[in-house]
Amino acid sequence: MLNLQKPRKANYKKSDSVKELQQLALTHSRTRYPEFPEAARSTRNYSDKTANGLTKCIIDFLNFSSHQAERINCTGRYVDNTEVVTDCLDRKMIIGSGTWLPTSGQKGTADISATIWGRSVKIKIKMKDKQSPDQAKYQDQIQRAGGKYWLVRSFDEFLRLYNTMI
Repeated sequence: MLNLQKPRKANYKKSDSVKELQQLALTHSRTRYPEFPEAARSTRNYSDKTANGLTKCIIDFLNFSSHQAERINCTGRYVDNTEVVTDCLDRKMIIGSGTWLPTSGQKGTADISATIWGRSVKIKIKMKDKQSPDQAKYQDQIQRAGGKYWLVRSFDEFLRLYNTMI
């Protein structure tokens, strides 16, 4: 008999480093808001299984650790050229289409810009895909200028790179 069911994906298991980040967030919340009741605290549920989740983990870890980090938005801008028209039978239709304009930023830019112990660090998040030629060119520019450029695929890998700067 032929099995037509899709194979089940393995359940995501949080790494110890992500669990430690969760504790760091709780400690940060306690010191920032000491009068706030413990029972009402809701800390972020961190995960590094998606690019967005990993980006948030890294940014929060750096900000909680007295460094500076911010997300770089490098998407373009959507221009909506659609229009609603009414035909002779009083039916409404949408005609036209939208287009994406390219970003005004540099092609290949990193996802996170950070300052760690006075050093400029650019962090590119990659889950499964490879680095594009524009991203490799950007990496070369950063490194020639004396900055650090990290290509990160997990929170554990980020912490390994972070600990080399200590």
